[in-house]
Amino acid sequence: MEYQRLGVIGSGLMGSGIAQVAAYNGFDTVLVDIDQPRVDASIASISKRLEREAERGRISKGDAENAIQRLSGKGDIDTLKSIANCDLVIEAVVEDVDVKVGLFRRLGELAKPEALLASNTSSLPLSDLAAASGRPDRVIGLHFFNPPWALKLVEIVSTASTSDETLRDALRICERLGRVPVQVKDTPGFIANRLLVPFIFDAIRLLDSGVATAEDIDNACKVGLNHTMGPLATADLIGLDTLHFIAESMFEEYGEPRFKSPTLLRRLVSLGHLGRKTGRGFFKYE
Repeated sequence: MEYQRLGVIGSGLMGSGIAQVAAYNGFDTVLVDIDQPRVDASIASISKRLEREAERGRISKGDAENAIQRLSGKGDIDTLKSIANCDLVIEAVVEDVDVKVGLFRRLGELAKPEALLASNTSSLPLSDLAAASGRPDRVIGLHFFNPPWALKLVEIVSTASTSDETLRDALRICERLGRVPVQVKDTPGFIANRLLVPFIFDAIRLLDSGVATAEDIDNACKVGLNHTMGPLATADLIGLDTLHFIAESMFEEYGEPRFKSPTLLRRLVSLGHLGRKTGRGFFKYE
């Protein structure tokens, strides 16, 4: 099947980032969310990022302009009319299993029969979404990393029902998007988060117990372990609410204390200090 038109549902940081990558790499891309102002704001942000990349000489001005031309947005998540003719639909909505299951049930009804349906979930069972769609052979996980325009990795997640054709198509799509795919079975946390979340949680517990400051914990990891970003800054980038959702899913599945959200993380989420997107998490942001 030839994939040309791609729909992204959810215009937050992940959804808009995936849409940017898709439009830049030649897909006619429609970004979908609950209302038009939200979608328009996301497309404006994408345009600014592409223009900034062109100004810095990382991409050509022509490529930036072409990507913007290939991008459109619709505030019709209630009807999903805009995805009816898409060859591939990627959902990037809130990490809530009930929301995603409901969405995939509707996608199974509204998307064209041959369309590939993908989820950007970072931790939830893909099998639940595949079953809800009514076409589990055409459902796959495409877990992009934050920010999608900068990080090349995509975890391709398959279930017992994913067809060989769907998996081959997903690999070809990742190649066209310029991403580096790794294949993983449907298991909470997949590869990266199963390794990363306990590491971040240990850093949070060090901070909460007064062993060291947030700055020193992150500097120790950056300088001593050669990490580009420390674990607490990484948590702020992911979003502390998203991190908490991931942890809940993994703790429910594995029952291991290392996956249980630390008290400090739960407290910050309750206060609405969710990291970069709110201007405050373990660090403060302008």
